[in-house]
Amino acid sequence: MKLLVKAPAKINLALDVLHKRPDGYHEVEMIMTTIDLADRVELTLLEQDKIHILSHNRYVPDDQRNLAYQAAQLLKDRFGVKKGVLISIEKTIPVAAGLAGGSSDAAATLRGLNKLWGLGLSLDELAELGSEIGSDVSFCVYGGTALAKGRGEIITELQPPPTCWVILAKPFIGVSTAEVYRRLDLNGTKHPDINGMIKAIEQHDYQQVCLNVGNVLEGVTLNLHPEVAQIKDQMKRFGADAVLMSGSGPTVFGIVQHDSRMHRIYNGLRGFCDQVFAVRMLGERHSLD
Repeated sequence: MKLLVKAPAKINLALDVLHKRPDGYHEVEMIMTTIDLADRVELTLLEQDKIHILSHNRYVPDDQRNLAYQAAQLLKDRFGVKKGVLISIEKTIPVAAGLAGGSSDAAATLRGLNKLWGLGLSLDELAELGSEIGSDVSFCVYGGTALAKGRGEIITELQPPPTCWVILAKPFIGVSTAEVYRRLDLNGTKHPDINGMIKAIEQHDYQQVCLNVGNVLEGVTLNLHPEVAQIKDQMKRFGADAVLMSGSGPTVFGIVQHDSRMHRIYNGLRGFCDQVFAVRMLGERHSLD
């Protein structure tokens, strides 16, 4: 028996860090939305009690370091599952890009194995399990658009944002999230207006969404990697309505409403950057069907 599950990427429309917590994590407030750029996760039921990962991307681990592997192991341990699974991951989302590719693969594995192994868990229960794997996994279980608090696991559903194009550009570098957080100095940092972004989304006000994008991690990554700042400048020059780095980077996204401008930015960046995508926001939550 096989099951194919889509694992969409996310972008942060707004990302704020409030303080460092006693447990070593940072208290965050983020507004995230899924986009139509997705990995394909194929789950094949195995009678033998094993978890196998298959990926043709050399940057994707095929052992316990893989978050999809951890998701399967967690379900096996928690619910005493004696069957196995082959998890085949076809990557489209760039690796180590600030787009939650690994987290989304793990979330897709949780949703898929819930069905394949007949566990009967709700999305809320799967999201709670996901929080044990990684900070973005809970959001990725739900998908759609949400406010994420705590270390990212406290999720409040929001309406879909106004319809628009998202152009993503990832330079050929990786960014360590841990390193970015380690270098983050919140003294004098300009914080994004999270409530302003929520209001803009609720009112379906595209202009206000553009005005309220913000990411406190951006300054750290721009200092470490000047090429990220160059991509931001190029996107603005080509006419994006708003430009922001997603997560801890290095992927930069620009949003536009008009097809002609999307094509201009996309074509302009392709000569400048390795990986460029033009996609739509999804905005809608996953279902368990």
